[in-house]
Amino acid sequence: MRAILIDDEPIGIRTVKKLLELNCPEVEVVATCTSADTGKQKIEELKPDLIFLDIQMPGKSGLDLLAEISDKTFEVIFVTAHNEYILQALQFSAVDYLMKPVDEDRLVEAVHRVKKRLSRDKVSENTETFIHNVTKVTSPMDMRLCLPTLKGFTILKLDEIIYCEAQRSYTVFYLAQGKTIMVSKPLFDYDQLLAGTTFFRIHKSFLINLAHVREYLRGDGGTVIMSNNMELEVSRRKKDQFLAKIKQSFRY
Repeated sequence: MRAILIDDEPIGIRTVKKLLELNCPEVEVVATCTSADTGKQKIEELKPDLIFLDIQMPGKSGLDLLAEISDKTFEVIFVTAHNEYILQALQFSAVDYLMKPVDEDRLVEAVHRVKKRLSRDKVSENTETFIHNVTKVTSPMDMRLCLPTLKGFTILKLDEIIYCEAQRSYTVFYLAQGKTIMVSKPLFDYDQLLAGTTFFRIHKSFLINLAHVREYLRGDGGTVIMSNNMELEVSRRKKDQFLAKIKQSFRY
C-alpha cells in the first residue's frame, strides 16, 4: 500500500512513519506533507492507496482538503487530538481513526482493516458520512449512524431507528420501514455512542428512540408501546430515569 502522511506537526509525521516501518512493512510512505495544500498536490500527483490525515490543522483543515477532492479513490485513516465532538462524529461514521499520541496496536488494526477493503477493491465510503457528521456535531440527532454489516455497511438517519435490542454480543436495529439490521457489536456500545440524543436504555435488552414512543403503560417498571406497535418492558430501576427523560424531552 502506497501511503501519504499529512500532519502540520513534523513530530506527528515522524511518529507515524516510524511506527509503520516497525509494524506495517506492507505500507510504503511515498510522501509526507505538513499542509493541506501540499497534501492535495501530492495526492493528485502520486495517487496513493491510503492517506493518514490530521483533522485539525491551522488554515485549511484535513476536512477542507477532503472536500476539495471529488474522486476519493484512496482510503483514509484520520489522526486527531482529543475532541469530544469530533470523536463522536468519528464513532458515528465508523471510520478508521487514531488518537494522538498514536498507539501502535490501534495503528496496526486500522491498517489491517484498510488492507482487507483494498483487497476487495472496495474503497470505504464512510468518509463522506464523517464529513456530513462533523457539520452536525452540535446537533447529534442530525448525524448519520454507520452500521457495519456482513455485506458492507448501512447508513441511517437516527429518526429511522425505532429501537435496538441486545442479542448476546449482537445488536438488532428495528427500523421505521419495518426492516431489521443485526450488527456484531453489543448494545452497550450503542448506548454509549448515542448518549446526548433521544435514545434511552429502558432495560438491559432495549435501547429505544423516545421520538418513537406512542404510549406508556404503568406497572412495576411499566411498558412502552413503540411506533411499530411493539411492547417493550421498562425495568424497575430505569423507570424513574425514563419518566424524567420523557418530561425533559416532551411537554408533559
